[in-house]
Amino acid sequence: MSARRSLAERNYRQRKGKAFPHCAAAKPQIAIELRGNMIRKFFHLALVVTLGISIGLAQQPAPQETPSVERLRTHITYLASDKLEGRRTGSAGATMAAEYIAREFSRYGLRRSIGYDTQGMSILEADSPHRYMQEFPYVASVELGKGNVLRLNRQPPVNSNQFSVGGDWMPLGFSSKMRVENSTMAFVGYGITNQELKYDDYFASVRERVALAMSGTPDGDNPHGKFARYEDVRWKAIAARNAGAKALLIISREQNLQDDPLARLRYDNNAGEAGIPVAVISRQVAIRLMGQDNPAKLTELESRLRNSISAQMKTEAKYYGLGSLPSAEAIPTSDDTITLSVDLIRRESPSFNVAGILDGSDPVLKNETIVIGAHYDHLGRGGEGSLAPREGEIHHGADDNASGVAGVLELARIFSSQYPRPKRTLVFIAFSGEEEGLIGSSFYVNHPILPLARTVAMINMDMIGRLKNNNLIVGGVGTAQEWRSAIAAGNLMQGVTITAGTPTRETTGTSRGTQDGVPIVVSANGRTIVSSDATKNFVLTLNEDGYGPSDHSMFYAKQVPVLFFWTGTHDDYHKPTDTADKINYEGEAQILKFVEHIIQGTDQSDKRPTFAVAKSDATGRSMGFRVYLGTIPNYADSNDGLKLDGVRDDSPAAKAGLKAGDRIVKLAGRDVKNVYDYTYALGEMKAGQEYEVELVRGSERLTLKITPAARK
Repeated sequence: MSARRSLAERNYRQRKGKAFPHCAAAKPQIAIELRGNMIRKFFHLALVVTLGISIGLAQQPAPQETPSVERLRTHITYLASDKLEGRRTGSAGATMAAEYIAREFSRYGLRRSIGYDTQGMSILEADSPHRYMQEFPYVASVELGKGNVLRLNRQPPVNSNQFSVGGDWMPLGFSSKMRVENSTMAFVGYGITNQELKYDDYFASVRERVALAMSGTPDGDNPHGKFARYEDVRWKAIAARNAGAKALLIISREQNLQDDPLARLRYDNNAGEAGIPVAVISRQVAIRLMGQDNPAKLTELESRLRNSISAQMKTEAKYYGLGSLPSAEAIPTSDDTITLSVDLIRRESPSFNVAGILDGSDPVLKNETIVIGAHYDHLGRGGEGSLAPREGEIHHGADDNASGVAGVLELARIFSSQYPRPKRTLVFIAFSGEEEGLIGSSFYVNHPILPLARTVAMINMDMIGRLKNNNLIVGGVGTAQEWRSAIAAGNLMQGVTITAGTPTRETTGTSRGTQDGVPIVVSANGRTIVSSDATKNFVLTLNEDGYGPSDHSMFYAKQVPVLFFWTGTHDDYHKPTDTADKINYEGEAQILKFVEHIIQGTDQSDKRPTFAVAKSDATGRSMGFRVYLGTIPNYADSNDGLKLDGVRDDSPAAKAGLKAGDRIVKLAGRDVKNVYDYTYALGEMKAGQEYEVELVRGSERLTLKITPAARK
């Protein structure tokens, strides 16, 4: 509207000057027009120069759309709403989130990634959100079967005690489905073995018996103690299996079994089964199995044992723990036998990655792919992974990671609206199962929708909604030779200053320009008329490593260059308080402009990013271990060994000859069925000492030698 008005005024003035050329009133007008023409010339020159700068810096077409703060707010508000109940993988809320993302992809005209249109297919079938949804296997729940039995066998049989499942005892979700008949028992203290700490609760006579262990550790309630990880009963189950026990029974620390978190059936999709039956028993059952009838005796035993081990650990000894106490085997258990049968039913639930495809426009480069991703799952109502003090509250996951998904949706909208379209094919994908251990992205890289060999880059956004003081973390910068220069160029905000008859300076394109401009047009008297101003958008923290606790790791393990964008952690991380009202929407929009610029530069280049093995900025989560092998485990459910997604270059694993795709079945003399077994064996290894590692590679079973390095 203002542009039309300006044009009308100019036409009027031109007509007035022609109609009254000798009018005195027209002379000032002519002077005004001359000065106006000069200003317009300078303005046009500045505009041309500005365009030249933009082309020279970016060498790419200007985006036709920009990230919308309001659209980001709409997406995050819905995804983080109570309606979706925290989007736990496999839940109804997660499926609703997947369908929402799929519908948005459909609105933007992205090609469906699953299946093909066939003759006779209905419109509803063709337009179904599920045409964007890649299903992967996921155990969402575990239930009791009909064959669960715990019985104390006495003579005569009429005196036997059958205990009630759910009331007196409960199998653990990772227990193997097995039956143990007429087995004797052995009390094993805390049920811990740790060679590094010289601690062992086991003794030789536990073999072929059922181990009976207390909850907790010698550290008591100290979450930072030396034994803290043994609060996870899985480590006790591995110790029991390695000691030759037939089964493991954990004595509840709660007076009421139903108050014990162990009594709630759960399944860990990363870990597989224990290899032996594992269950938690009430304190009332425990005292009966120990041949006593007074519950106070159990509390007395626990206190006495705790004091004995505590005193022992203050002395110099070769070994600590129940197994090294002289009276270890004298701790009472019933002379009767028990029968234990565990019957669990694991229910799979539909779980999905959501992917939409924007086909490239270049006849050659369209065969190459750039993946733009973020995970959409979160923690549901708490439990595993939550930092909240109690279960039950909705964990909204606005920053983690509705913010990243909203970013993917906005970039999908922006790129799909551009003309011409990007040269390369873009795959926009929202992963699930990230919080459970990168399950969705692991499935995708092993079942890619478009070939990984032609995937030139993967851009991952995880928690990009809490920008503060313009601090932004970018990971993976060492995975391609071109990343650092691309990031530096994308982080420059370019502005232009025009000065016409006044020294006042106005910077266009940034509110943070503090540097003196670079002169572009200078007047005859030396005054700068047009200058260019460049300032940095973000204060960047650059991380070389391509591995990290998010989905890009799976792509880097397949030798795909990656970049990972993150605004950092905060007090609401993995808590119900990570809500939509705390998101910095304007800051996220700025981040998306930055990401968009990098994607455009990657797309417009005729040369794909050059993959590089990145310097490792960390050797991974240590779990308290002192050794390092350099393996990249696959965290998918497994009961037949630990599959490797990758091996770090120049690591002990690489020097030993391990490769991506190998399945480790034995390490340092310990059987390995899953990632917990592997980690347990790792904890027993010493730096500089050679060990055997047995693995399956294709149809071969190989034995290699590996020497762990000291963890730095």
